[in-house]
Order: sequence, then structure tokens, then C-alpha cells
Amino acid sequence: MLAAAACVALASIWLRSKPAQQYLSAPVQRGDLERVVLATGTLQAYRQVDVGAQVSGQLKTLKVALGDTVRQGQWLAEIDPVIPRNALRQAQSNVARLLAERRATAARLTRAAAGLRRHRRLRDLDSTSGQEFDAARAERDVERANLAALDAQIGAARIEVESARASLGYTRIVAPIDGRVVAVVTQEGQTVIAQQQAPVILKLADLDTMTVKAQISEADVIRVRPGQTVYFTILGEPDTRHYARLRAIEPAPQNILEVQNPVGGSTRPSTAVFYNALFEVPNPDHRLRIAMTAQVGVLLGAARGVLTVPVGALGAPGVRDDRHPVRVLDAAGEVSTRWVRTGMDDGTRVEVRDGLREGERVVIDTPDDPEPDVGTAA
Repeated sequence: MLAAAACVALASIWLRSKPAQQYLSAPVQRGDLERVVLATGTLQAYRQVDVGAQVSGQLKTLKVALGDTVRQGQWLAEIDPVIPRNALRQAQSNVARLLAERRATAARLTRAAAGLRRHRRLRDLDSTSGQEFDAARAERDVERANLAALDAQIGAARIEVESARASLGYTRIVAPIDGRVVAVVTQEGQTVIAQQQAPVILKLADLDTMTVKAQISEADVIRVRPGQTVYFTILGEPDTRHYARLRAIEPAPQNILEVQNPVGGSTRPSTAVFYNALFEVPNPDHRLRIAMTAQVGVLLGAARGVLTVPVGALGAPGVRDDRHPVRVLDAAGEVSTRWVRTGMDDGTRVEVRDGLREGERVVIDTPDDPEPDVGTAA
């Protein structure tokens, strides 16, 4: 009897000293969920213009500096105008010379026409020979042809004047848009040669509105469409979201030249395929800058102020519906299983539509203990 009593006492002491089961749990809490397509993008100016020179010559003056704000039509730079100005003067003097020649030719034509009329009257009176009449008529015709040729030359010379005047005007470079000087490519004193293409003097950009070009993978692009809400953050302000609407998705991938062969067929690229998604965002204070990296999210759906639990708290769904088993930890440390109906998830947390109350705790993991059999949904 004494031995039996001792065994019972030892067993009760061992049971009382056995540590309670430990659970890793999380509270049921309200929050916002978003299903998004994530992408990386780059900020660009909504409008950016390369301001170039249409005439060759030395950059004589540069009227603006990097960072200056300019207005459309403002004088930005000047190419040395000496040669174009002299060309204009030469063209104008050529027109003046041709006009003088035309006046002289017109006078000769008038004289030849008068001589022809006189010879015609004399011929009618048989007072002149036919040879003299023919010579007078030929002289009139020659002067008439000379006058027509001079008229054509004067027209061509006037075109040369217009071209020379335009070339002289091109030496004065003005701003094509309102914007800000974001790059100065050519410095004062440099010589620019406008042959195959216009050399760039500086770059202007309208920074009041920025365009974000986001690279959407081919796996995600089928879920993205214009008009969806989109947001982005920048590295310097990771907690500040800038919202906008997706404007467009480019129809061809960014590396289209790599995915097509010379005869137009497609080949499988060796790198991933991305499509550019474009949207604009206001930038009144110019905090957003060209070439900044943007972490972009395209909203596919959202749930606001709903009950949520970690995705890891869900067991396998039931065989008859979409309910999931969840282990609930009460205040006494006891675990019970409930079946809950879920909604949207963002990959980390999931919406709970019924089966749980705010503040309850759900089991995420049991250290060194396999998950108990929870049966099937009722």
C-alpha cells in the first residue's frame, strides 16, 4: 500500500510539473488588404525636348544655365550670325541686280516692239524689205524671252533670300516649350555642325507633370489594363504613396528588337520580357526628378477595414466548400478548431468573412508538434 501511494504522489507531481504546450499565435485584427501587381519603374518628364541648331557655326552666346526655368519663345542661345547675315545680304544684292537687268531688258523689249511696229507699217507700204521685218521681229522675240528668263531668275533669287533669312533666324535659338533646362550639351565657343542631324545645344523638360514607365512582366501583364488605380513610391520617401490612373500599356515589349528576327518572325529571347505601363502624376513642387526609381503597384482589388489573419493560420480547405480550418487559442491556453470563410488575400494576410471575432488569437505554428487532425467542415 505504501509503495502504491508513493507512485501516485510521484505521478501527480510529474503531471503538475509538465510544461504547458507552447503555441505561436497572432490576433484577429482589422486592416486593409490589397491585391497588387508589383513592378519597378522609372520617372521621366512628361515632355522633354532636345533643343538643337539648324545651322553650322560657333556657339556665340548661351543665355541660360542648368536648372533655369524658361518660357516658350525665350531666347536661349545664339550661333555666330556673321556668315548667315552675309549670305542674306548677298542674296538680296543678287535680287537687286536681277531686277535692274529686268528693267533694262524690259526697256529693250519696248524698243524692239516699237521697231517691229514701224517695220510692219513700212512693209505694208512696201518701204522695207522682208529681211528687215524678220530681223525686227526676232529682236522683239529675243528680248521677250530674256525678260521671261529674268523673271524666273528673280523668283529663284527671292527664294534664296527667304532661305538665307531663315538661316539667319536659325542662329537665334528660342525655347519651343515652357520648361526647365535639365542638360547643357554644348558650351559657349564650341562649333556645331548641322549636316546629317541637328546638333543638340541643351535639353528642356516640363517637370510639372511626370510620366512613370513601369516594367510589367509577361506573367502579370494579362491582369493589367488602362484605367486601373496605380501607385508608386520612391527610394527617398518609401512611406509616401503617389496615386494615379494607368494611362496605357505599350503593345510591344521593351526589348522588341531582341525578340524579333530580321524577317519579322519572333524568337524566344534569352532574357525576361517586360511591357511598359505608362501613367502620369502631378509634380507641382518638382520633388520628383528625372530618372528616379519608382516602386510601382497596380491595384487589382482592395478590401478596407476587414477582419484579417495571417495566411499561415489557415489549414487545407474543406471538401464541400471553400471554408478553411483555423485553430483558435483561448485565454486558458486551450486550442479549438473552427471553420471560417475567407475572402481576399495579399499573400501575407487573408480576409475572414465569418467564423472569427476581432481580438481572438489564432495559432500559426506549434513548435515541435504536428498539426492535429481537424477533420472536415461540417
